[in-house]
Amino acid sequence: MNKSIIPNSVNELSQKKSFIIKTQKIMKLNDEELNQLSYQLALKSDNRTYCEYYCSLIRTKHNLIFSFCYNHDYNSRIIKIDLFFINFVLELAINALFFDDKNMHKIYEDKGKFDFLFQLPQIIYSLIISYVLDTLLKLLALSEDYILNLKADKTYKDLNMRYAKLNRKIKIIILLFYITSSIFLLFFWYYISIFCSVYRNTQIHLIKDTLISFIFSLFTPFVIYLLPGFFRIPALSIKNNNRECLYNISKIIQMI
Repeated sequence: MNKSIIPNSVNELSQKKSFIIKTQKIMKLNDEELNQLSYQLALKSDNRTYCEYYCSLIRTKHNLIFSFCYNHDYNSRIIKIDLFFINFVLELAINALFFDDKNMHKIYEDKGKFDFLFQLPQIIYSLIISYVLDTLLKLLALSEDYILNLKADKTYKDLNMRYAKLNRKIKIIILLFYITSSIFLLFFWYYISIFCSVYRNTQIHLIKDTLISFIFSLFTPFVIYLLPGFFRIPALSIKNNNRECLYNISKIIQMI
């Protein structure tokens, strides 16, 4: 009798232990959760160094790293990769939109030579506009915020119903993203095809402008995200001194 009970007891103990480990893994805060903590919770939970905080921002904010290398979030990886390539197409199309008579005349005067200083304002404008559009697409496509809201709610009441509702919402969000992105891509494909067929001698300038602005977009996060840590780390280093203002400044900068 005892021999038949012992294996069951061991099996139940193993299942409970496995459940506890899985629960702890799920409830462990990822980079985005730590970065979005309120000031009071960050004082208790966030013991990262400046370098650790900086690396967390690069992992979650840098398009290339976030899309291909970072897996500790609650976003669909295929959607993140789609967003990366859509962002490149955005830069290409927006750069094409900035080519007007003035640009064409300048290219003609320079006999096709690429004038970086003349093209620089156009490159910066296209970088800013594509960043704004990319941010809007991310708000539409990425599901992490919705999942984190469910995770932050510790009540067990109607948990299955809330999970089912969240699942439906994410499916709708993904569907809307693919519809919206498909419309964008069709429009950009049409416009760029016409542009390149009409202005054949300008194609090299368009490609150069796009590559420069795209490289800028990959380089600037390494500089911009040096700043938030200068406010966040001092704000959390002294526990008995209220520095919530500094902490909030860091959270505003990290949203860029």
